[in-house]
Amino acid sequence: MSDDPTTANGEATNGGSTDGTQDEIDPVTLEILRNQLESVATEMGHVLIRGAYSPNIKERQDCSTALFDASGRMVAQAEHIPVHLGAMPDAVEIVLEKDPKPGDVFIVNDPFAGGTHLPDITLVSTIAPRGEVIGFAVSRAHHADVGGSSPGSMPPGAQEIYEEGLRLPAVRLVDGGEPNDEVHELIRANVRTPDEREADLRAQRAANARAEERIGELLEEHGSTLLDAFDAVIEYSRERVEAELAELPDGTYRAQDVLEGDGVTDEDIPIKAAVTVDGASIDVDFAGTADQVAGNLNAPLSVAKSAVYFVVRAITDPEIPPNHGCYEPVSVSAPEGSVLNPDPPAAVVGGNVETSQRVTDVTLAALAAAVPEEVPAGGQGTMNNLIIGDRSGEFTYYETIGGGFGARPGKDGMDGVQVGMTNTLNTPVEAMETEYPLRVERYALRPSSGGDGRYRGGLGLERTVTVETEATVSLLTERRRTAPAGIDGGEDGATGENLVDGEDVPSKASIDVEAGTTVSIRTPGGGGHGDPDDRDPAARDRDRRDGKVNGR
Repeated sequence: MSDDPTTANGEATNGGSTDGTQDEIDPVTLEILRNQLESVATEMGHVLIRGAYSPNIKERQDCSTALFDASGRMVAQAEHIPVHLGAMPDAVEIVLEKDPKPGDVFIVNDPFAGGTHLPDITLVSTIAPRGEVIGFAVSRAHHADVGGSSPGSMPPGAQEIYEEGLRLPAVRLVDGGEPNDEVHELIRANVRTPDEREADLRAQRAANARAEERIGELLEEHGSTLLDAFDAVIEYSRERVEAELAELPDGTYRAQDVLEGDGVTDEDIPIKAAVTVDGASIDVDFAGTADQVAGNLNAPLSVAKSAVYFVVRAITDPEIPPNHGCYEPVSVSAPEGSVLNPDPPAAVVGGNVETSQRVTDVTLAALAAAVPEEVPAGGQGTMNNLIIGDRSGEFTYYETIGGGFGARPGKDGMDGVQVGMTNTLNTPVEAMETEYPLRVERYALRPSSGGDGRYRGGLGLERTVTVETEATVSLLTERRRTAPAGIDGGEDGATGENLVDGEDVPSKASIDVEAGTTVSIRTPGGGGHGDPDDRDPAARDRDRRDGKVNGR
């Protein structure tokens, strides 16, 4: 057995040295340990996805997993959902205030206390393979329904968080190894699909338990070196990100964009960013952004931070291990009471999915002046949220639908992919038609939807579904009137469209429909990059043949 990483009185140490300093880890050992820790986080995700019942988790993989150290710093993550992962540290910070002990599992979804929006339920479990807490296993999953005023818990017209579903502060779902049955009963009593929710929560608990098992094995193998590695991998990532940021030209870069109404009014909602690069640090200030709105596009500050962290990773070396060290050189601020830092009881369910996308867009647009060779044209800028369910709780279907990726400085944009803060798969047609009273009529790329340019923007998608029973259809979408922007002379991508039985419906709507109703979502294309006249003639001929751009 390797050295025991505990002191004589049983308390976990931060490393193996007697004076409290971190022991030096040679580069080969560090790389081995880093990969082992990331493998644990990835295996957590596999357990969660395979154990879940809802198609939203087992098919779309709308979930994320990560490991944290005892002080609440992310050590390793699986490459899952950006908006989940960047906001996870706030959930762990809240749990740390609750005096966690071995065998505890906390559940939280409160956006004003560590969560993002109510459908994203987070489980934080202590890791204590030898009886002392040395870290935390965290899983976050989008549950298909958590109550509220409409099936799917994403009501487009919500004006208070109370309309959006069951709100859980950080409470013990498992207390010292004993399940808290009363919390389970509370959850089951407040959701439309209680058996599915219970099964998905079991899958999250199993994922977190697997992490403790694997970390225990690594502790047996490496002893105190494992705890030294927690610090070392974070320091390694911080140094690499700082080195990358130091290469950027110092200065303040600005951009702004809008959200297309909040579900209560159609008035544009400005999002403004000032990005300051100063040596090896970067600060993003959202002063001038709109005040919080009546509808549900308010986003907790943790969501705004998550979007900024994603952008910083996008413009730096993607091989840098993602952990707390990547975040240390980055600061994010937004005025209190703004749409990016709202006061309760603001409705926020759309902020997590749609406002996060616009934060990504404006931050990237600002940095285009600093690193034009790294920044693509505007992507679709929306998750195209489609929710279909019945009020009796028989089923709830939720989907985010891909679209066009913006053209890159040296390459066309990708067609029909998830863009920005989401990284899910789609629900396969076979699974969708098996699980729900839905029939997919069309699923195809939208011809000519990508912006023209030296490099063409990616194409959007069309997904047409017939609802075979009475149901409620809810839509939370963007880029229906403001197109994804082209860059450096490239043309804008096409805007999206929402149709119910062939009739246009607003970007944010909730509609009760009869059996046989057809719903079509046509997603935006990506913007083009560079002057269209500079496009390679052979590439333009292929575009015409494949219907990807209108002929010129």
